[in-house]
Amino acid sequence: MDKYQEALAASKVLSDDAAVAAEVKKIVEKAPDYASPEVWQLLFSSIDLTTLSTEDSDSSVARFTQRVNDFDSDYPQYKNVAAICVYSNFAETVKTHLDVPGVDIAVVAGGFPSSQTFQAVKVADVALACAGGANEVDIVMNIGQFLDGDYESLTDEIIELKHTARDARLKVILETGCLKTAENIKKASILAMYSEADFIKTSTGKIYPGASLEAAWVMCQCIKEYYQTTGRKVGFKAAGGVRTSEEALQYYAIVKEVLGDEWLNQDLFRIGASSLANAILSTMTGEDTRFF
Repeated sequence: MDKYQEALAASKVLSDDAAVAAEVKKIVEKAPDYASPEVWQLLFSSIDLTTLSTEDSDSSVARFTQRVNDFDSDYPQYKNVAAICVYSNFAETVKTHLDVPGVDIAVVAGGFPSSQTFQAVKVADVALACAGGANEVDIVMNIGQFLDGDYESLTDEIIELKHTARDARLKVILETGCLKTAENIKKASILAMYSEADFIKTSTGKIYPGASLEAAWVMCQCIKEYYQTTGRKVGFKAAGGVRTSEEALQYYAIVKEVLGDEWLNQDLFRIGASSLANAILSTMTGEDTRFF
């Protein structure tokens, strides 16, 4: 067996769907107990503020970026979002207009959201995005290859894209709504991490159902097991349909309960969102706020 098959065979992560749901239910019941000003701030500063619209343009992305700049001066008591996430062709636009420190430039690349294009095109897309200023790259795992059991091609592609991204963080999107079962999500998580992913991410939010707490629990369990085996910390990102403060708090609870406080920082925990930023900001300020 190769290292991937060995890792899959050796994993002890629970992958019975009913059992996973039962574990998640226990954590969700505890989630409200974690609510505090400090946790809301952490959640806000873990957001990849995202615009992925057919209508995006240089001018609209520039305005989007300016709102992040304005946040620093309008809300100096709060820490800003973790990153601005855009299509790969807008990396340079964000870089040109982003004036505040500590906010990363993230892009979706590599045939997003289906991962259906030539590998050479994916490589070029990632390379051009990084040259334009991206320091985080979100790609989609080739789900067709996964479902066919062609793990060699799948993992070789992720490794090549990671090497193309160089120092940029590589987030691998598993598209958990397509994978459906805990067993598939477990396998995909392991394959992505052993292919040098810096983060594993739930969903694109474009084609299939987005993030689920059950998927998050399995992914975090895989991250924990991988860390115990290799000593390397891989981050977790929830994306697709996380819109309310209460939902974000439930993902916080999953990460805290499974991975612990070491993972509760923007280097290892992200939420991809657009409307969520306003929701959490409203919770933080105590009034309805539509800043972004």
